[in-house]
Amino acid sequence: MALDGIFLSIVKKELSQLIGGRVDKIYQPSREEIVFAIRTREGSFKLLFNTSAKDARVHITKAQIENPKTPPMFCMLMRKHLSSGKLCDIRQDGSERVLFFDFESVNEMGDLCKLTVAIEIMGRCSNLVLIAENGKIIDCIKRVGFDLSSVRPVLPGMMYEPVPKQEKMSLFDVNKEMLSQRLSEQGAKPLAKGLVNIIEGISPIFAREAQHYAAKEEIPCTELSEDILDKLCFYLSRTADSIENGTNKLTVVKTREGDLKDFCFTEILQYGSLMVTSEAESACEVLYFFYTERDVSARRKQKAADLFKLLLSTTERISRRIAVQKQELSECKNRDEYKLYGDLLMANIYRIQKGDTKAAVENFYDENMPLVTIKLDSRLTPAQNAQKYYNDYRKADTAEKKLCELIEQGEEELGYIDSVFDSLTRATTEDEIAVLREELSEEGYIKHTAVKGKSAKSPKPYEFMSSDGFKILVGRNNRQNDKLTLKDSDKNDIWLHTHNIAGSHTVIVCGGKEPPMTTIEQAARLAALHSKAKSSSQVPVDYTQIRYVKKPSGAKPGMVIFTNNKTLYVTPDEQEAQSLKV
Repeated sequence: MALDGIFLSIVKKELSQLIGGRVDKIYQPSREEIVFAIRTREGSFKLLFNTSAKDARVHITKAQIENPKTPPMFCMLMRKHLSSGKLCDIRQDGSERVLFFDFESVNEMGDLCKLTVAIEIMGRCSNLVLIAENGKIIDCIKRVGFDLSSVRPVLPGMMYEPVPKQEKMSLFDVNKEMLSQRLSEQGAKPLAKGLVNIIEGISPIFAREAQHYAAKEEIPCTELSEDILDKLCFYLSRTADSIENGTNKLTVVKTREGDLKDFCFTEILQYGSLMVTSEAESACEVLYFFYTERDVSARRKQKAADLFKLLLSTTERISRRIAVQKQELSECKNRDEYKLYGDLLMANIYRIQKGDTKAAVENFYDENMPLVTIKLDSRLTPAQNAQKYYNDYRKADTAEKKLCELIEQGEEELGYIDSVFDSLTRATTEDEIAVLREELSEEGYIKHTAVKGKSAKSPKPYEFMSSDGFKILVGRNNRQNDKLTLKDSDKNDIWLHTHNIAGSHTVIVCGGKEPPMTTIEQAARLAALHSKAKSSSQVPVDYTQIRYVKKPSGAKPGMVIFTNNKTLYVTPDEQEAQSLKV
């Protein structure tokens, strides 16, 4: 997911709209980030420079910037030199991952001066450097001393040395002869790896896409046929042309679960149905969406981590308890034998003496009258031994009923925990996580003292519109499921839920009409998509009218019983869901 040089060149084209604008404000929200507020005739824009090892980038951002009360020294220095400065040009050397922003500003003496800001996107060596007109470094966001780099130190007062240029081919000058020669020098390396090594400004995802187009599979550079070379050269040239004339497709790649995977400056087909791709209109939009969404996702996972841990430990504890109860239940299966022993001892009491350790008696309940040997307590009378077996029978009978009840309660609790776990895996906002935290607190899984502040505001249910014009609502959590099904819906609305699988309550708002089967099937696919079975096929989904859905007294949130239902078998469809979303 590296921001490569060619993608950066597309960003550069988009940023050209800022040329002629003036620097209004400068912020430094974090140690490795600087934001310029630039005012142009078209409006104000926030230009983000990020120099972190994993997320280094530059683009226009829409994010609300939270700034420290006291600006860092580097921010103060940038303000001193660049406040009210005019952006004159943006430069890039070939497809290198470095952009130069040239400014005209006024110094302390009132003289016009030229300054350059260089953003170097180079992994852990990423940096932001302020350069004077004479080429000397004024300062940088990360000072690199001789102890860190004897080859290229970056310190105030030193002359700025450009990033060492790699001897690579330009994507825009590729020809078959040169391509063949350079790839042959890569030996047995995979074609994708070889392309990254010889072509300037491309990332691994693009190299794999080129390999996929030309050879369909991984192939060593030593085994390239003429046909593969022809296809490869055609693909690279076509991509270069599309970038130059602006017809390339900017693509974001996600997993089927919705996690961000990568992005590229061209269409991505290598993953087939394993990944979901979407097209974006601008490179800045891709970077803003990709990194902002990923940061939000990371923060969300961090906030939910303790809940995941709680749910997993609770599941393990309940499962262990149920296993012990089932073992005890299996031991209760001998209860009828205890009653039989009691009956046989009472029937043969005249033949048994106190002090006997066993008794061999006929089983008159069996037509063959077999002899049964019964163990006795020598300290007890025959009648007391019989009574002991009757007591054991009653205990086992009572225990079996109680254990069956406890096992049923435990399995219901596991189902509830599973439903919360499913909601947590699909939570997309911090409010949704907070609602689940409150629910677990109210149900006694979290101490009340652990939940602070005001009650979290639960987001509205997901809303969709079927192709037939019927509104479909999908709950986000158990609280909302109860409200949606039991309070907000009409008794004639259609209720859907995955069969014996944790998932959201789904409701078709009928409005006095009978929905066609196409709407019911679409709602069933939505119910399956918003369940634990979202990655499965042929998922069973029950549906019935709301009038037949009831909540048992004392049942946990989201738990209901229903009758008069039918079942559909459907396969969740993410793309259909996106098209139906309101």
